[in-house]
Amino acid sequence: MRRILVGAAALACAALGATALPAAAAPTAAKNLITHPELDWAGSQIALHQPASAGHLAVTPNVAGTPGLDVSGYQGNVNWASVAANGGRFAYVKATESTSYTNPYFTQQYNGSYNAGLIRGSYHFATPNTSSGAAQADYFIAHGGGWSKDGKTLPGMLDIEWNPYGATCYGLSASSMVNWILSFSNEYHARTTRWVTIYTATSWWSQCTGNTGDFSSTNPLVLANYNGSPGPMPYNWPYQTIWQFADSGIFPGDQDAFNGDFSRVQALANG
Repeated sequence: MRRILVGAAALACAALGATALPAAAAPTAAKNLITHPELDWAGSQIALHQPASAGHLAVTPNVAGTPGLDVSGYQGNVNWASVAANGGRFAYVKATESTSYTNPYFTQQYNGSYNAGLIRGSYHFATPNTSSGAAQADYFIAHGGGWSKDGKTLPGMLDIEWNPYGATCYGLSASSMVNWILSFSNEYHARTTRWVTIYTATSWWSQCTGNTGDFSSTNPLVLANYNGSPGPMPYNWPYQTIWQFADSGIFPGDQDAFNGDFSRVQALANG
């Protein structure tokens, strides 16, 4: 009925020679910049921007340290009993991306790893062009990214790597990128008392922060490099806490090595 009345009013105005009112602008839909979060995992961009050497798979069985893995919704339900039987001792599980996505397999992966005896933690895939670091930290904490001192939970991990949706550094300047990471890290620390571990690649860190951010005294480093060794460290980190050394292997998802024996994994969990 309302549409009929409006139409009649417009006809009346035209008949009287009145100036027609401009049509109301169509509502602008909010842009959804996150279109394939199930394809964004820790390292999904590494192989594209930092290709592995031809012989890297040959050295992975000899990687020193405590074996572990990281998984995302891409892996679906994980057979955690098999992971434990094959020697897995810790795991990181993707929980969130931006402020709009949660991993639909998170509960099975996060609780399943715990029930199989692994020390586990959750991670957030950062999209610094969609909202502030603090906002994404809050979303992460609200959807599985928290921490408790139960001896089985690692501090959350911030996955910061090449943009799968566009500009390599998300359109941010080096100083803005550092401030975004700092905002996420500080908010997480204020909410949980723990500093997030930071997952990245040395070449990304150099390109997108300009080696101007020093997080080495607070945030443990999770370093991605598929070329047979961790390689050079990002700015001011003296060593990696965890090395993601391959994107496939004995475990589902990515293959990780903790830099130390199992007691060091426990120490990180306990804070």
